[in-house]
Amino acid sequence: MLRIESLSVTLGAFSFRDVSLEVRENEYLVILGPSGAGKTVLLETIAGIHAPSSGRIFLRDREITSAEPRSRSFGMVYQDYALFPHRTVEENIAFGLRQRKVPPDEQRALVAEISALLEVGHLAERYPGSLSGGEQQRVALARALVLRPKVLLLDEPLSALDGPTRERMRTELVRVRRLTGTTVIQITHHLEDVFALADRVAIMHEGRIVQVGETGDVFLHPSDPFVAEFLGIGNIIRGRSSPAGRLARVETGGGPSFLAVSGVVGDVVATLHAEDVILSEAPFASSARNCLPGTVTEVVPCGSTVRVVLDAGFPLTALLTRESCRELDLGPGSRVYATFKASAVHVIPAAPRQDVAAGSAAGPEIG
Repeated sequence: MLRIESLSVTLGAFSFRDVSLEVRENEYLVILGPSGAGKTVLLETIAGIHAPSSGRIFLRDREITSAEPRSRSFGMVYQDYALFPHRTVEENIAFGLRQRKVPPDEQRALVAEISALLEVGHLAERYPGSLSGGEQQRVALARALVLRPKVLLLDEPLSALDGPTRERMRTELVRVRRLTGTTVIQITHHLEDVFALADRVAIMHEGRIVQVGETGDVFLHPSDPFVAEFLGIGNIIRGRSSPAGRLARVETGGGPSFLAVSGVVGDVVATLHAEDVILSEAPFASSARNCLPGTVTEVVPCGSTVRVVLDAGFPLTALLTRESCRELDLGPGSRVYATFKASAVHVIPAAPRQDVAAGSAAGPEIG
């Protein structure tokens, strides 16, 4: 559907170079990254707001690198919605149609159709200032979708909403995408958006796309230490890996070693999701290849779960249910055994990989 080839952009002191990305037909791609990564600049360059210094953008087989924004068949929704405060909801939704000189009767039919889909028809005569955040968001989506864009670009569309409204809008985006079949690119820094919406995720950092893949695969197999840390993977352990039969042994520098399924040799970073660590009062029979003794140093309630931090010769975190934590009677100083499978450990070279999509960034934060 959309192909970006070696795109470079410079805005003042900020730049990214040689960014490449492909977006599939009818997919929901989420671009995730911290503030200052360049997410909004990339989205606006795709939309035609910024001219790249080099590289090309293709929509299907048509190059649109130099095309005017209005000719790209894209719809864009910003986090502040950008509704016209002096126009009614109906007038806001119809604005793009009037710009395209669509006949009035057709305008009314299209506005009524999209208003029904987004459930904002009853708001037609109201002004944006009288609407809730969720209502404004639905109106902004209606204004973009009424033009039947080939790609819908969403710039942090849920950031300004409170928690319950944000959850409802995620459900709304899933429903609208299913009914319209629109290809969507959304940028965010909220992990919840990725799990709820994304078919694939692209991780952006300092003007580079450092990893792209299916959502589950990226979370299970981060490409470098930054991705692992940004995704909040519970355990990021530095060590040195060496072959151990069909497995690899990771030495932690004076502490105990553990086994992993890996062919990486040398200085490494091992990642292990906290929910893959099982705690017990004594070793138990299991197919898991790793069982390490440790001392609890911290117990942190996290809603329905509890994060338990151990000293196992290196810091190790487990995520337990509240019931499991009570049954084990865990507290600082408790002695336990931590069990985890070698296949649950993902090993990557300690030095960040440079073979994905190169680029650089410096200067002020641009989201």
